[in-house]
Amino acid sequence: MKIVVVGGTGRIGSRVVADLTEHGHEVLAAAPSTGVDALTGEGLTDALTDAAVVVDLSASPSFDVTAVREFVTTSTTNLISAEREAGVKHHLALTIVGTNRPQEIPYFAAKAVQENLVRSSGLPYTLVHATQFFGFFGSIADVSTEGSVVRLPGALVQPMAAEDVAAAVARAAAGGPRGDIEVAGPRQLGLDEFVRRGLTFRDDPRAVVRDDAAPYFGAQVGERTLLPIEGAEIAPTTFEQWLARTQPPVG
Repeated sequence: MKIVVVGGTGRIGSRVVADLTEHGHEVLAAAPSTGVDALTGEGLTDALTDAAVVVDLSASPSFDVTAVREFVTTSTTNLISAEREAGVKHHLALTIVGTNRPQEIPYFAAKAVQENLVRSSGLPYTLVHATQFFGFFGSIADVSTEGSVVRLPGALVQPMAAEDVAAAVARAAAGGPRGDIEVAGPRQLGLDEFVRRGLTFRDDPRAVVRDDAAPYFGAQVGERTLLPIEGAEIAPTTFEQWLARTQPPVG
């Protein structure tokens, strides 16, 4: 079975390509560096020839919400059009836990645009909603820092390792369309505790203070907004295991 992984040279994409190849699939890593650009449409027709599955792991080069919305709208529309012409039987995209429930996070709203385009495309699809990656604790801290203090709510998260995300995407790509599914790490943590543990590991001197009125990427979130639904696939790697195998800071 031929599987095209759009964004197949990135952090998650390269792992997905490796996993699928190891299991005997014909896999094409599609990215601008390999001559395939979902944003412009360049190379899509040739790349999708004889493809049974397209995995969309493409990501906007900017986190500006307007730029993300424009990127996902254009790239997803181009992919869907090319998939229809090629007779692709399964479209899979990676997205985020929490986008399809009440919340006001601007980035989530942009990703929801992508999800709705996929759902309304008429193509058989899987949307893999993943929780926050362990490695994102630094970015969460940076956008939540005031001086030397990081203010974060105690809203619960169930973060997971990037390699576990890739494994879940590869499994879903190798199977049939499943609609919306969710994957998550094995343990719940408050956002403040999650970031505090990560910064402590890095010997980062910033103090993390729980403030339930503090925003998370531009919006207030409820205690359970970012948690997976009951029945979500649970990945094996804990935050402690991930930290233990992460290179510690120097000095």
